[in-house]
Amino acid sequence: MILEGAARLFGNNIDTDLIIAARYLAETDQTELGKNLFRDLRPNFLNEMKKGDIIVAGNNFGCGSSREHAPLAIKGAGISAVVANSFARIFFRNAINVGLPIFVTSENLDSIEEGNVISVNALEGTLINKTKNKTYKFDPYPEFLLNLVEIGGLFNFTKNRLEAGAKNA
Repeated sequence: MILEGAARLFGNNIDTDLIIAARYLAETDQTELGKNLFRDLRPNFLNEMKKGDIIVAGNNFGCGSSREHAPLAIKGAGISAVVANSFARIFFRNAINVGLPIFVTSENLDSIEEGNVISVNALEGTLINKTKNKTYKFDPYPEFLLNLVEIGGLFNFTKNRLEAGAKNA
């Protein structure tokens, strides 16, 4: 899995209410949720970003509530991945469950600027800033986790396994 897009920068402690405000939580469709991504934090974010862009953040991205709406909104807006120095544990799990690729790096990402073209290689565990020709490392996904994200998350993974089991029964 290789993903490429413009870097969209966020700082530390971006909580789930900043990702998708509570007033939009009656919605469960990811495309509809995506229409309000970061509405209170960066009102013009959706006009600035393009599908496939990659969020680059600091520590504790996705802290706050345990709802799945936050990774769904990110995915629904067309963000292809999130790279951060750390994630809230439940956000990390929710992101994997909904098929949103997220990667943790211990490297200092401060040299990445808004709009830099970056590429993420999930198998190699590399993030390349193509604008500045700089490479960062992260722990690549284990194969089973990569497969789960590539097929769109836990629901699709389980559905495929059940269908495969039904064919073999």
